[in-house]
Amino acid sequence: MNRVVVINVVGLCDRHIGPDMPFLSAFRERTQHRHIDPAFPAVTCTAQSNYVTGKTASEHGIVGNGWYNRDLAEVQFWKQPNQLVQGPKVWDTLRERHTDFTFSKVFWWYNMYSSADWSLTPRPMYPADGRKVFDIYTHPASIRTEIKRDLGKFPFPGFWGPAAGVTTPQGSADCVSCWIAESAKWVEQRQSPTLTTIYLPHLDYNLQRLGPNDPAIGTDLNMIDEIVRDLVEFYEAREVQPIILSEYGITETNRAIHLNRHFREQGWLTIKEELGLELLDAGASKVFAVADHQVAHLYVNDPAILNEVKALVGSIDGVDSVLDDEAKTECGIAHERAGDLIAVSAEDSWFTYYYWQDDAKAPDFARTVDIHRKPGYDPVELFINPEITFPKLHIVRRLLQKKLGFRMLMDVIPLDATLVKGSHGCRPADRADWPVLLSATDALPSGDALKSTDVHDVILRAVG
Repeated sequence: MNRVVVINVVGLCDRHIGPDMPFLSAFRERTQHRHIDPAFPAVTCTAQSNYVTGKTASEHGIVGNGWYNRDLAEVQFWKQPNQLVQGPKVWDTLRERHTDFTFSKVFWWYNMYSSADWSLTPRPMYPADGRKVFDIYTHPASIRTEIKRDLGKFPFPGFWGPAAGVTTPQGSADCVSCWIAESAKWVEQRQSPTLTTIYLPHLDYNLQRLGPNDPAIGTDLNMIDEIVRDLVEFYEAREVQPIILSEYGITETNRAIHLNRHFREQGWLTIKEELGLELLDAGASKVFAVADHQVAHLYVNDPAILNEVKALVGSIDGVDSVLDDEAKTECGIAHERAGDLIAVSAEDSWFTYYYWQDDAKAPDFARTVDIHRKPGYDPVELFINPEITFPKLHIVRRLLQKKLGFRMLMDVIPLDATLVKGSHGCRPADRADWPVLLSATDALPSGDALKSTDVHDVILRAVG
């Protein structure tokens, strides 16, 4: 067996490997380089599941970062049990082949209850009094105490929300990707796993917040380049072979599409009012959209309007295509969890979950970072509402209320979808916007592009 580390640099594509990334530019020159034909949809949970199973969503069932649970009539996003990914993973196959194989899973998704020997993932605690306490989940459980003692607390506010991707000096306690990289090194120094997978999210934030062509992105590119350089040099010194890859590339956007508002205008959406605010009643709606970046799953509870829904959505500006059953099969997403129809946006557009017509009626969670309660992905959570005159003072006041034991909402998120300048999920036309794979091993097949499912075998061959 060879020892291998797979470093997932989220959002990395050829467009950005240049002067602002001197290490990765040099690494690309001295290694094998392939584009990855993106997973569909090109989002974190589906891409990672394609990579580790060698299958598409039609088989492993991960049709996005979230979907509608038809049995519970609930939209569920960002769940973590590994059992949701149907079928064996690459580390399961390697363990069958090598009795002494070991595996470390550092912040890759579906981290909980997998067969990894060592794993770490973000996981807040939710006490019964309504608080949300930032923390991590680890296996074995003892790692949680030990690693926080050695590295300090995981800087959770920087993992997602307005603080995510805010440029800080490398090594700062607020640098999420720095902390994750150090945690991977921490496990390596103690356990020397055969295979390690590492998730570095730093580029994901400002590429969505500012767009991939904003000049300020250079700072982010340089920062993640330094983090990767440090990791690769560390692992190579320990004779561990690095594979560097990404999940998707992010394209510039200038249009947000509110499908649920279109459905509401047709009288197809059911809204219930609670405490003066509006909530989407998915189970009672004739159709609704679960938005996930540039893809939206359309769940049609009334089959009689299926063709009307397809025609309406296909006529909306910014919608590139609407997939029916035949097209879903062709795209590798014919699974019961998928929508009855799937809308795909153009590269310059993305889908919101918004369903209210009056911001005064928006649900209370709309103005907060709440990745589980919102019935769809919300990149606007990366921003602080520009209408708040003194945002730092507002946040301090809310934190003081929390400390004093009062109920409070961290209501700092705007409701302006036009703020978002980058997105992903569809298949970009330009390969410069595709994910990439760089490897010093001889495990890559011929050709200049891999299918997303080929990554599974690349890892298998790299380990041996």
